[in-house]
Amino acid sequence: MKGLKLIKIISATAAVLSGFAMAAPAQTPGLALLDGLVPGEWTLKERGSRDPGQKLCLGNPELLLQIQHGNANCTRYVIENGPKKLRVSYKCGNAGQGVTEIKQESSSLVQIFSQGFRNNAPFSINLEGRRTGNC
Repeated sequence: MKGLKLIKIISATAAVLSGFAMAAPAQTPGLALLDGLVPGEWTLKERGSRDPGQKLCLGNPELLLQIQHGNANCTRYVIENGPKKLRVSYKCGNAGQGVTEIKQESSSLVQIFSQGFRNNAPFSINLEGRRTGNC
């Protein structure tokens, strides 16, 4: 009798835990705006500048979230996650931190505003990102 009761308790616990395991992915929101961008070569140009801009092969659009920190290992907190506007705060340990807002005009044109600190120095950039070809 004790064995049957123990099996029921273990089964109930397993059912509850598997329910949590299946629910976990739904609690992590995707970044719809980034998912909608066309991969390829993008040119990032400071708004109002005559500079030709910086070319970037955009395989992973999450690079746009921390432009001043490149591939640094950063933790992120999503502030706003809409289909046309994304706002993220991030921290990169000693390398610095920032807040980036991306507004999507089309799948190949975005406006990016980012500010924060990199290597103990403040930054504030306002960029236009435009898909310019394949890479």
